[in-house]
Amino acid sequence: MALISVDEARSLILDGVTALPPELASVDAIRNRVLAQVLEAKLTQPPFDASAMDGYAVRFAGQQQVPADLKVIGASAAGHGFGGKVEAGEAVRIFTGAPVPAGADTIVIQENTSSENASHVRILESSSKGRHVRPRGYDFQERETPIAPGIRLLSRHAMLAAAMNFEKIAVTRRPIAAVLATGDELVSPGESRQPDQIVSSVPTGMKAALEAWGAEPLILGIARDNKQSLAGRIAEAERADVLVTIGGASVGEHDLVRAAMEDAGTRFQVLKIAMRPGKPVMFGLKGAQRVLCLPGNPVSAIICARVFLKPLIDALLGATEADPYLELPLAEPLEANGEREHYMRARTGEGGVAALADQDSSLMKLFASADCLIVRPAFGEALPKGALVPVIPLDF
Repeated sequence: MALISVDEARSLILDGVTALPPELASVDAIRNRVLAQVLEAKLTQPPFDASAMDGYAVRFAGQQQVPADLKVIGASAAGHGFGGKVEAGEAVRIFTGAPVPAGADTIVIQENTSSENASHVRILESSSKGRHVRPRGYDFQERETPIAPGIRLLSRHAMLAAAMNFEKIAVTRRPIAAVLATGDELVSPGESRQPDQIVSSVPTGMKAALEAWGAEPLILGIARDNKQSLAGRIAEAERADVLVTIGGASVGEHDLVRAAMEDAGTRFQVLKIAMRPGKPVMFGLKGAQRVLCLPGNPVSAIICARVFLKPLIDALLGATEADPYLELPLAEPLEANGEREHYMRARTGEGGVAALADQDSSLMKLFASADCLIVRPAFGEALPKGALVPVIPLDF
């Protein structure tokens, strides 16, 4: 297969993807889940006219001429409203969140009053009609739908759903994403290693990224550079919606992933992508399972995951929000780009965004200091300081 563009590869990866089925989740546990139902409010909020301040509930007409002396006929507190009616010349002591009693239409804050005893109050400064009253339904109405399906739910959405009187709501099932590292040179973090071995770090980063994107990670460990080990690990991923392999996707004699995946029934549609870093990225279908084979270099793997795996997870979740690409000015000029789309590690600051000096795809320490990626198109021309460039935040 020929080298294809990032857009072509992403289109093939997302072709035919539909959202996974919904499941019920407690509103206490919906953060970062995707809403899968039309959520109609079960009540009106507030359910009554409520006071926004501590003070006195009065009839507007009775306090326009100040000072005005009013008779205090009772009190209204949150959870303990006043059952009577306010007539002309009367007031009810009221507290924040309490129901405004019948007959009253205005709140005079306590700072604008004086009182020598509990039965009378003097209004020292008048209030405009309706002042400090939160009308019934001021927040939302029964059957209103303030949260749209497809939105990724955050803490503020959970609070709103609870206020709408939902105990459980339908959210999309989390995609299961299996992650398989490959290579004789790898050992897990904390394990003893030989002089020619290195620590396998990508699965740890991938697990954190998948959780941030709303998937359920399934970490399969490390497959060794032989078909038997690869076949065994691949079989462990049967229940996953997506299988992500790390390393072994190039063309060297020890790069056995493609053959092992094809032996397991994978039909590859993408073999090489015109991007930097990440040229040796493969994508295929193994039945209903989507297989994404990423490079072994840590930075290459995680950048390719952001470019291809995150949109796939979003599609499986039925997420409707746009991917957060930004446009920022360059703090420093950039040279012309080559034949591959380049995802440059960068940092933002007061002057805009600046690419890091070293773009080597193995440098995790530098990558950890970046907060975004500058996206440079293939054959992009040199850009001066201040030119606007597309930027992907590294917020996962």
